Formats: sequence, C-alpha cells, structure tokens
Amino acid sequence: MKKKQIFLIAFISFFLFGTISVSASSAKTLGDLRKIYNDLLEEKKKNEALSKEAKAEIARKEAAVKKAESDIHAAEEEMEVATEKIEESNKKIEESNKKIEKLTKEVEKVLLYLQQMKGQNAYVEYVSGASTMTELITRIAAVEQISDHIQNTMKELEKEVKNLKEEVKKNEELKKELEKKKVELEKQAAEYKKIIAQNYAKLEEYDKYAPDIEDSIVAAKKDLDMNVNQCQEKLGRTTDDVLLADCSNVPLNSGWLKPVNSGIIMSEVGARWGSYHNALDIGGPSPYEGTPVYAAAAGKVRATLERQSCGGNMLFIDVVVNGQEYLTYYYHLLRFNVKVGDIVDQGTIIGWVGGYSTSTTHGGYDYCTTGAHLHFGVATGFYDPRRPSPQQGRVIIPPGFPNKYGWRFNSRYDMYQG
Repeated sequence: MKKKQIFLIAFISFFLFGTISVSASSAKTLGDLRKIYNDLLEEKKKNEALSKEAKAEIARKEAAVKKAESDIHAAEEEMEVATEKIEESNKKIEESNKKIEKLTKEVEKVLLYLQQMKGQNAYVEYVSGASTMTELITRIAAVEQISDHIQNTMKELEKEVKNLKEEVKKNEELKKELEKKKVELEKQAAEYKKIIAQNYAKLEEYDKYAPDIEDSIVAAKKDLDMNVNQCQEKLGRTTDDVLLADCSNVPLNSGWLKPVNSGIIMSEVGARWGSYHNALDIGGPSPYEGTPVYAAAAGKVRATLERQSCGGNMLFIDVVVNGQEYLTYYYHLLRFNVKVGDIVDQGTIIGWVGGYSTSTTHGGYDYCTTGAHLHFGVATGFYDPRRPSPQQGRVIIPPGFPNKYGWRFNSRYDMYQG
C-alpha cells in the first residue's frame, strides 16, 4: 500500500546535501532545535538553487538543440544544392561527350576525305586548280581551317568536360563533408536532448522535495515555538543552552495499547517492493474506513502533515515508555482529532482510519494506498522534522505485535506473547 515517496525526504536530503549533524531525535537543547530549523531553511535554499540551475541548463541545452537542428536543416539544403549541381554537371558532361563523339566522327570523315583526295590526287588537283595565287592560298587554307576548327572545338569540349568533372568531384566531396557534419550535429542534438531529459528528471525530484521540505520547515518551526513557550512557562528561559528535558511535559507510560480496537496485519515491517516499509499496515472487515484511532501510548502531538501524496494525513506523537523515548506515527488518516502541542493519553481518539476514499485509486490524493487501513509505526527517539518518516535504523516492531502477516487482534489489550 505504501511506496517509495515516503522516504523521498531522507533520500534527497542525504544524496544532495549530505547528512546534518544534529538529529531531532537526539536534540537535547533549544539550540539544537534552532539549528534543525535553520538547517532546513538552508536545505530549502539549496534545493531552490539546484532547481534554478536545472531550469537554466534545460534552457541552454534547448537553445543548443534548436541551433543544431537549424544547422542540420541548413546542411540538408546545401546537400540538395550540391546534388542538383552534380546532376546538372553530369548532364552537361553527357551532352559534351555526345558532341565530342559527333565531332570525332566528323574529323574522321574529313581526314578520310583528305586522305582519299590525296590518294587520288584530288587534293592536288583541287589546290592546283586555282586560277590565281590568291585562290591557291585560299583553297589550301580552307581545308586546313576545316580540320583545325573541328579539332579546336573538340579540345574546348574536352576541357569543358574536364572542368565539369572537377566540379562534380568538388560537389561530391562537399556532400560527404555535409553528411558528416549532419551526423555530428544529430549526435550532438541527441546528447543535448539526453541532458535535457536528465535535468527534467532532476527538476521533478527537486519539485517533489519542495513541498515536503516546506512541510518540514513548518513542523520544525511549530516544534521550536512549542518548546520555547514550554521552557518560558516552566523555566523562564529560552536560551540555546536550555535542556529540553527540563521543559518536557511528555507524559510517562508503563506500557502500550493497540491503536485500534481490532484489526489484522495486512503488511509487515521490512523490505517490500524494492524499498523499506517502516510500519505495520492494519486493516479490518469492511467498512473499516472511519474506524477510531487511539494513541498507542500517552504523549505529545509533535507534528501533523496534511494530504501528503504518499501517506495522506500523517500524525506524529512523541512518547516515553518505561523511560525510553519513542516516536509513534499514524498515516492515511481520514482526518485528525488533535493538533500540534496537544497532550494525549491512551484513551484519546487522535483521528480516524482512511486510505480508501483518500486514495488516488478512488479519486483521492494519496497514491500510496488502495484501501482502508492504518499505517502504524514506532521508532526510537523523538520526532525529526527533516525526516518525518523514520529511517530503517530507528524503526522497531511496534510493541505487542508480531511482524506477521495475517495476525489478528480483537482488543486494544491483546498482547502478542511470541
């Protein structure tokens, strides 16, 4: 019923900012509580700075992708132009080659004609038949000019073909360069898009963390203010060196009771679905939603977190049992019946079971539940406003319960004997 987001605060706080030296569960003085509050404010600033940087990196890389895509488009257009030039040049080469082929045949005819004329003395007769010297020179020049013209034309065409082939070669090389450039730009754009996706993922985590840290800041401020008022009333002092124990009014207990009158263990404490489930899930016969929830031990309401996306309405109570400090926590409540600072005893109704109408499956806001149940847990030490869901090292099996799926109880006084 519960998923990983309940541990999001602890994970991101450790991963992004490192651990903070003072733990609320080990806070001994008002100065410790003030440090916790100030550390949370600093974490908020760091989270906002990281979020801002992720957005800036996304903007930079989106601009780079846009530029790369523009360059790719330009390269493709240049490749089209180069292809058209190659096709045009090849067409001209083909036309010139046809002309050369035609002229070659004409030259062959002229040479053959001249050869025949010479062989038959026709050429001599043609030349010697001139009536004047001028006509003689003209007739000789005419034959030579015909031959020279054809040969010169062929040379020009051959030169043109050579130039066209060089043009084709240059355009083919240009196409290869543009193709290579296009591949590099596409690779670059893909890398930028990958970085954009990574930053969107980071941004999602920062944005998820933001409301959680806001809730933690509010809870830490309430906790600090409550202890300051308590120490002022009891000792008349609120300096950093004041011991919390000297101001405490958390009632003492000699034992535990069940948080509901009856129920069945639906999920155990321990590894589940790839994460750590830090409490027992207690359900019962339908309709279980609306079942009264009691304080398992007398204590002081330390914090309430409302409408959390994973945990719903969450209630935290500091208790002292047989001289040992504990934190008791109750998730997926339909609503609260107490507020921060209230002193509760084991007969106090602190809220009512939720988890059905509050689940996203049934149109609610809590995606870490699919049906009516109480997430009930106990951890050593008092409440830590930076990590509302206690980490594995502090969690214990709630006293009086086995860590056993399907175990039933029919009274708040039923104690598991083992």
